[in-house]
Amino acid sequence: MKLYILFLISFINYSIVFGQLQNTKIVFVIVDGISADVLEKIETPTLDTIAKKGGYTRAYVGGEKDGYSETPTISAVGYNSLLTGTWANKHNVWGNSIKDPNYNYWTVFRYAKENRPDLKTAIFSTWLDNRTKLIGEGLPQTNYLKLNYHFDGFELDTVNFPHDEDRLYIHKIDEKVVDEAARYIQAESPDLSWVYLEYTDDMGHRYGDSEQFHNSIAMMDNQIGRIYKAMDYRRKEYGEDWQIFITTDHGRDKETGKGHGGQSDRERLTWIVTDADDINDYFKNGTPGIVDILPAMLRSLEISPEPHRAYEIDGVSITGPLSVSDLKANIQGKDLTLNWKNHNRTQKLKVYLSTENGFKNGIYDHYKLVKKVKGNTNSTKIDLDKYPSHFYKIVIEGKHNSINAWVIAK
Repeated sequence: MKLYILFLISFINYSIVFGQLQNTKIVFVIVDGISADVLEKIETPTLDTIAKKGGYTRAYVGGEKDGYSETPTISAVGYNSLLTGTWANKHNVWGNSIKDPNYNYWTVFRYAKENRPDLKTAIFSTWLDNRTKLIGEGLPQTNYLKLNYHFDGFELDTVNFPHDEDRLYIHKIDEKVVDEAARYIQAESPDLSWVYLEYTDDMGHRYGDSEQFHNSIAMMDNQIGRIYKAMDYRRKEYGEDWQIFITTDHGRDKETGKGHGGQSDRERLTWIVTDADDINDYFKNGTPGIVDILPAMLRSLEISPEPHRAYEIDGVSITGPLSVSDLKANIQGKDLTLNWKNHNRTQKLKVYLSTENGFKNGIYDHYKLVKKVKGNTNSTKIDLDKYPSHFYKIVIEGKHNSINAWVIAK
């Protein structure tokens, strides 16, 4: 008995020192084409329950409007911004044809497999291209990335899902995808899962702001409930730690609610729901973007990208501590003017500068430490006479995170 007690005490001490032995498991869900103003009108009991545990916030897609990172509010473009934590100027997906993704900007699945190959990954998707083109499974450009499980491609099965004009077949596929996601999560407990559902966007395109569109959102909420029930089963029966992040890829046009793709406020207006219990002030009081979900998932999975990769991620985590966010950069005369929001006033920040962009071609850029600033400051200037160029990449780094911006001189 004494030996058992000593072992138990040692085990507890080990857990305290090295953290929880049980991995956090992540499910992220993209439900297509629902602007925040519409979601807020509809009764969504499942999303409300999840948000009570964590939170709900309005968010945005589309990059910096009229800036270097402006990104079309189009489906596949938004998915890839979530997957990579970058805007289209980096990941190079500009439309649903997904012509030439830049796989040098890793997806969350690539980070998982490269840093923690033991993690079990899965995708449940109405659209095959999510796996084959965006994630790039099996491609040499992704180091032949392989997911542990996939359940997708049913839009190509016209025998079991004949394509009807009302797009009801997409709803039936979504139902099949959700059933399998719930079954697999409950039975197999994957560490990182992506669920993608399309039907809401189809109803938006066909009917715009309408009863049909609203009903599809209520259906989606029910579907999320089935997935969440499976997660709860794992929590209760196995004591596992699970988190879910739910979002959408774009809003809708103001005039009819049917279209999207542009940079109007409503097309850029999205939302995030999560049950994470450590959401931060940036989530609660800021306006996070779709790129901010990837850093939160990496943090939960205890994956810390190497600096040269972290410097390229456009998002900051919506969970846990932050040092800096909301970096803005512009040239005024001979000065590079930087403004940001600080989140820890006692810690110093480092300002790095590079005039290269080899990263897009898989080459590491050289960054020069040009300044150290106090944590309680939120702006600085850099004399560009010392660094002549027409292009600048700026990184501000603190204890908990870094944030980046580009400046392209005219």
